[in-house]
Amino acid sequence: MSQVLVVDDDRHIRDVVRFALEKAGFSVMEARDGAEALSLFDTQGVDLIVLDVVMPEFDGLEVCKRLRKTSDVPILFLSSCDDEIDRIVGLELGADDYITKPFSPRELVARVKAVLRRRPTATDESAPCPDEAKSFDSDVPPVAQRGRLVLDSSRHQCQWDGNEISLTATEFLLLRSLLGTDGRVYSRSELVDRAWGYGHHMTERTVDSHIRRIRSKLAELGADPIETVYGVGYRLNG
Repeated sequence: MSQVLVVDDDRHIRDVVRFALEKAGFSVMEARDGAEALSLFDTQGVDLIVLDVVMPEFDGLEVCKRLRKTSDVPILFLSSCDDEIDRIVGLELGADDYITKPFSPRELVARVKAVLRRRPTATDESAPCPDEAKSFDSDVPPVAQRGRLVLDSSRHQCQWDGNEISLTATEFLLLRSLLGTDGRVYSRSELVDRAWGYGHHMTERTVDSHIRRIRSKLAELGADPIETVYGVGYRLNG
């Protein structure tokens, strides 16, 4: 059973999210602010965090930044702001998904399931997601290598020249999707289809945000293997 940490300063929102997730078979913990969330994360096993953006103590963006220094735990942002800039900022900080208030509890549960299914270590077998299609990156072996880049899907490990890089589940799957045919250029929609199957919704701006984060992490090791083909998409150089 997957453990979800729900972080929101509004008790009503926490109650709604808890009820929906527990009904779907998840175990739920609650935090009233960012400081309490960080404390719980350090002491409890957490598989996913539903994180409000605007909170006292530390807001959700600050919590996400601190967590991403040491953890790739999936994060789904909750926000009362429907501004695209706010969504992009959240995603560029390392969030896996973003949902705005007011929200449908059913949609929230579906998003949580979808994010967890992107992780090879997800254990929530009791919560199937019938709308989740099979991915189409079967041409990529479990342990794939291109030059100095190595991806081990079974261990969710990424290495460049022997140095490990911490990637979120979304970042890992997008990078893995680029490891297809040597030198092939993939459009943004093709990358999403390869990673999660046809019908999965992810905007082009969201794909670009995740690719920028992957590039930033690789650049820390002096690597820049992802090439932008303007007007088309991305490809991975050898």
